Amino acid sequence: MTEPTTPATPSQPMAPEARPVFAYGRMLSILAVIVLGIIALVSASYLSSFITPVFLGLNLVLAIAPLMHWLIRKGMHRVPAAIIALITIYSLLLLFVWALVWSVTMLVQELPKYGPEFTALYRSVLDWLASLGISQDELLSQVSGALSPSAIAGFAQSLLSNIGGVMSLLATLLVVIFFLFFDAVTFEPRMRRVRQVRPNVGRAFDTFSAGVGRYWIVTTAFGIIVAILDVIMLEILHVPLALVWGVFSFLTNYIPNIGFVIGMVPPVLMALLANGWVNALVVLVLWSVINFVIQSLIQPKVAGDAVGVTPTVSFLSLLVWAFVLGPVGALLALPATLFVKAILIDADPNNRWLGFILDARPDVGDGDDDGNGIPDAEEARTIGRRGRAKGTS
Repeated sequence: MTEPTTPATPSQPMAPEARPVFAYGRMLSILAVIVLGIIALVSASYLSSFITPVFLGLNLVLAIAPLMHWLIRKGMHRVPAAIIALITIYSLLLLFVWALVWSVTMLVQELPKYGPEFTALYRSVLDWLASLGISQDELLSQVSGALSPSAIAGFAQSLLSNIGGVMSLLATLLVVIFFLFFDAVTFEPRMRRVRQVRPNVGRAFDTFSAGVGRYWIVTTAFGIIVAILDVIMLEILHVPLALVWGVFSFLTNYIPNIGFVIGMVPPVLMALLANGWVNALVVLVLWSVINFVIQSLIQPKVAGDAVGVTPTVSFLSLLVWAFVLGPVGALLALPATLFVKAILIDADPNNRWLGFILDARPDVGDGDDDGNGIPDAEEARTIGRRGRAKGTS
């Protein structure tokens, strides 16, 4: 006599109160991080007058630090090595400001020579506007409003405020650089201790320092290439002051993605006044092709690979940091992103997965997710062979 078998009952669904709630907690954590990040960026925008010179000074010190370390390796004492590096960076800053002032001065001195051409251009513009139904009286009324005493006073006040802001930035920058080099004498022993106590933090800051140095080297190299090509092109087209516009192109190359647009305006204007519409149009097209291809297509890819972020992250960094730090934020976009990445991602092993998304060349290894030393693909093939062997036995 066999005992009756008890029918199998289907498994009961999990009660709602027993369902895992950690998924909702993770969503709330991600949302909180996003909100806190936005608050931090907005707060930083209000402190940009303080953050910008400090971070710019840090970037310049990191860029010139290899010179100091090279002198120390050659046997020079740390103090004179730091002094030589400090004098070098001050000289480069002075050269940068002089080149910018020289470019603007040459433009101001050259424009009065083209008074008749400018008058003819003005008349042709009036004729073109008249063909569109805009009379000269309407245009003069608009211009007179723009050139009213109150408008001129407002523009002058804004210009003086900007000049004062630039001078304040330079003064603060010079002081920050001095104190950073003063601390750089003992910075390496401190970082050695940090690497011993917090290896992840030390590795993250080493990556940031190396990335910043590579970024400025790549940007400077591409600026020289672009400037040489621009000067050759302008000389072939007989545009006056070709060397000046090449220097101006080199300076504006430090502004990612949109720097070539700023550097394009003076040479196109000079070509228009000196050689006419056709020459100006040719300069516009060739300048756009050369600078757009090199600065906006090739350079972001090379710079992104050099510093370790994708071109998309590079472009988004420009938008974010220009909003946070103002015009100088466009210059510091990639270094600022590298700094945030070093603190929030590289220094925390739990956030390393974000590096696989942001890095230009992520270290994905061999796909060994479980850390047993065997790549997952090979491990899956082994399990499959074992399963087939068991099925045939």
